[in-house]
Amino acid sequence: MYRILTDEDISKTLTMKHAINAIELSLKAKNEGKLIAPPRFSVGLKNGSLIFTVGADTKNSNAIGFRVYDSFESDSPDRTQLVAVFDSRSGAFRGIVMGVLIGALRTAAINALAIRYMARSDAKCLGVLGSGLQARTHARAAAVVRNFERASVYSPTDKNRQAFARELNDKTGIPTRALSSAKDVVREADVLICATNSRKPVLDAGWLRPGTHINTIGPKIKGANELPIEVARKSNYIVTDSLQQVDEYKSYSTPFFLHDTPERRRMVELDELVVGKSIGRSSSDELTLFCSVGLAGTEIILADEALQQLE
Repeated sequence: MYRILTDEDISKTLTMKHAINAIELSLKAKNEGKLIAPPRFSVGLKNGSLIFTVGADTKNSNAIGFRVYDSFESDSPDRTQLVAVFDSRSGAFRGIVMGVLIGALRTAAINALAIRYMARSDAKCLGVLGSGLQARTHARAAAVVRNFERASVYSPTDKNRQAFARELNDKTGIPTRALSSAKDVVREADVLICATNSRKPVLDAGWLRPGTHINTIGPKIKGANELPIEVARKSNYIVTDSLQQVDEYKSYSTPFFLHDTPERRRMVELDELVVGKSIGRSSSDELTLFCSVGLAGTEIILADEALQQLE
């Protein structure tokens, strides 16, 4: 017997803390070679593509499966994402998760772990650029791993950033202000989440305070990157969730924005920090940067967690 879950089911079943703990275990499994997480691939047509990620956890959940989503420019109400889960020992089909929430949760959980292992322990101010689903989910996840005293947000539409501020305050208890410029947010942030869809840099590297930790979730390809390359150049430590995925961009017409730079050669993977093989931040005034590119297999792990919770 298998189940079909929706965003409503996921919201009732998986807490943010639960998601973060599950992803932390998967990163430890990755470091042991027990998380299979190849780069994503796509099947393209004239009007768009279907994009697939596949993966398996052979240590914690014995789950294997795939996720598929599309890049079509369409307003069809039937567009959605799909995660299918199988048992990695028997091949038995466990179930399907449909909707956008599972992907947002796993990305937020990975980025929260980057904050846990890279940001200063005394970080007090959370800054957010962006006010969509990814920005909202990532801010809530950040609040799980650090005790922020205040937060601020900027996005171009005042109505959206005001709504974001109210929601974050209501859901986390963190006093949150909607500010009228990205510069004002960046200049006061100890931890900065960039979760925009901008194909141009949304900040100036000179705005960053010493000791800031930055997560970039939005576009990260050459000529279409929400962060200026200068931020990477100024960063003392640069981390990603998947170097395989970073390097997969070599085969695209638009490679990763740090491709063929000294900054790419300095990048390390998050699982190295989680298990203590890399030190990460060594002083309170260092800039640290996490480039979120998508670690395959992690959506399957969260989907399996939700399916098991409802058994």
